[in-house]
Amino acid sequence: MKPINPFITSGYISSEYFCDREIETGQLLTELINGNDVALISTRRMGKTGLIKHVFNDQRISKAYYTFFIDIYATKSLREFIFALSKEIVDGLKPFGRKAYETFVSTVKSLQAGISFDVSGIPNFHLSLSDIQNEKATLDEIFHFIEKAEKRCIIAIDEFQQIASYPDKNIEAILRTHVQHCNNGRFIFAGSQRHIMGNMFLSASRPFYQSVSMMQLGPISMEHYIAFAQKHFDKSDKTITREAIISIYNQFEGITWYVQKLLNTLFSNTPKGGTCSENMIAPAIDQIINSFQYVYAETMFRLPEKQKELLIAIAKAGKAERLKSAEFISKYKLSSASSVQSAQRVLLEKDYITGENDIFGIYDRFFGMWIAENW
Repeated sequence: MKPINPFITSGYISSEYFCDREIETGQLLTELINGNDVALISTRRMGKTGLIKHVFNDQRISKAYYTFFIDIYATKSLREFIFALSKEIVDGLKPFGRKAYETFVSTVKSLQAGISFDVSGIPNFHLSLSDIQNEKATLDEIFHFIEKAEKRCIIAIDEFQQIASYPDKNIEAILRTHVQHCNNGRFIFAGSQRHIMGNMFLSASRPFYQSVSMMQLGPISMEHYIAFAQKHFDKSDKTITREAIISIYNQFEGITWYVQKLLNTLFSNTPKGGTCSENMIAPAIDQIINSFQYVYAETMFRLPEKQKELLIAIAKAGKAERLKSAEFISKYKLSSASSVQSAQRVLLEKDYITGENDIFGIYDRFFGMWIAENW
C-alpha cells in the first residue's frame, strides 16, 4: 500500500521509500550471503533497523532465508532475551505456513505450553516469562531449531550491547558458543553504544573477539538526501528547495530519523502546487516539539534535582565537554564535581544523554531544544 506521506519515520515499507544506502546494502548482503556474521555499529536513529529490513526485503535474502529481527533494548536478562527471540521466531515463521512453525514448536519443547494453534492453524504465542524455567536448555533448543530449519536463517539482534548488562554469568561466552556452532544461521549484531560494542568484538579478552565482520553506519550523504526528498515532493506535485534540505541536514547532522521527521512534517504542511522553503523549517520544528511537550514536562518533573540541573546545562551547551571541570560547573551553577559525576552516570544509563570521547549531548534532539528554550 502506498503511504500517504513518503517520508517514513518508523518501520519499513519498500525500497521506493528508502533513501540510498546502496554501498552499505551491498556490503551487508555480500557478508551474509558469503557466510559471515556482522557487527553493525552506529549512533541511535541513524537507520540501522531500516538498513537491516531493507536487506531482508532483497529477493536474494527473502527467497532463500528465514529472517528474524529482535530489538533487545528493553531486555534485562537472558530470560527476557529468550522470550523476545522466541516470539519473533514464531511471528517470523507465520508467512511460511504451518509446517515451518510446527517444526519450531516440536523442536523447542520447553516452550510448547506457551504456543497453541487456532482453528485455522495459525500459532498463538501466549508465553510468559515465568514459563521459561531453564534458560540455557531453552536456548539450546532454539539454536537446534535454527540448525535444522528448512531454510538458512538470518537473525538480527538490535541493541546487542544490552547483553553486557545482564546479571546472568558468562552470557557472552554462552551466546558465542551457540553462534560459533550454528552453521545454518548468520547473525547481525547491531548496536548504538560504540564503546561497548567495540570492546565486545575487538577486545582479545572477550568471547566475540574477531568473530564478525565490522560495519560502521554513518549519515546518508547530503546530495543523496536532496535527490530523494525532491523526487518525492515532485511526485506529489509539490516542491522543496535545495536550501531547505541542506538546512535540515546540517542542523541535525544528517541523522536519518530527524531528517525524515522534518521532511515528513514539511511534506504534510506543503499544499499541492506549493513550495517548501527554509522559512517553513522553524515552525515545523516547533510543531514537532509541541506534540511532545507534555511528555517532556512530565520527564523534567520526575527527574531528581541534580540530574535535572545537569540535563539543563548540557541542553544549553549543545555539545558539552569536560562536565566535571570547574569551568563547566561554574558556568552552569552546578553544585560539585561529585554530584555531576553521579548525575551523569544515571542520565547515561537512562539514555537521556549520550557521550562519546568526553563530549555529551541530549539523546533526543527535540527534547534538548525544548529544555534550552524553556529552562
